[in-house]
Amino acid sequence: MAELQFFTGTMDSGKSTLALQTNHNHAARGRLGRIFTAHDRAGEATLSSRLGLTLQAIEVPDDFDFWKYVVTQLTAGARIDYLICDEAQFYAPEQIDQLAKIVDELQIDVFAFGILTDFRCQLFPGSSRLVELADRMQVLQVEALCWCGKRATHNARTENGIMVTEGEVVVVGDVWTPPQQTSTTSRSPTRCSAASTTVAGSPLPAPRRCRSRPSRCPSAEGSKGRFGRLEGAGWSPLRRVRPRGSGSASRRA
Repeated sequence: MAELQFFTGTMDSGKSTLALQTNHNHAARGRLGRIFTAHDRAGEATLSSRLGLTLQAIEVPDDFDFWKYVVTQLTAGARIDYLICDEAQFYAPEQIDQLAKIVDELQIDVFAFGILTDFRCQLFPGSSRLVELADRMQVLQVEALCWCGKRATHNARTENGIMVTEGEVVVVGDVWTPPQQTSTTSRSPTRCSAASTTVAGSPLPAPRRCRSRPSRCPSAEGSKGRFGRLEGAGWSPLRRVRPRGSGSASRRA
């Protein structure tokens, strides 16, 4: 029985690489499929991986009709066994409904790949609909890392090294590069859940700057942490105790 499968993870977790591998595995067994993508970093009508692999694909604009396309192809005598749908977070909810209909009525497997939330920690409409309709949803096991070294669970956006929470939702770009290595480009780093609440406008720390800071991601000086406390105001970046002169006595042996 055909299934609608949704593979998700943060940026840089290998979704497009898995999409390419999935297509290879099915094609190697004689199955014929179609590959779709939207707003790929390599350009229009291209499915690309950060490992350097690329494959020609069909670009999905806002008014693309998956059901009409597949039915037209089958009526013309083409064979379609599966669909690879990368960057599925950019698809409209109506397009996800069309993919589900293809699975249920035409018994064609659909493999969708995409991120769940944008840099504002809000669900993409396409991803939200996939969560509701998918027969199976799998979180990728390849762990992308936050700038502090912890497992990344959210996506962020930076401009000139400053994390922002406002702006256009769709900005085609790549993953984060340390601020000292960039000029005026916009980047999309991954982050842990603690860093996801860093105050907008705070400069990002260097990677793994304060790995021993207690239970939260190292945030910028003076920014609010996960529990709303002011970080950088008396917390030592290297020890789990307040430094001398911070207003609290150190415990002596």
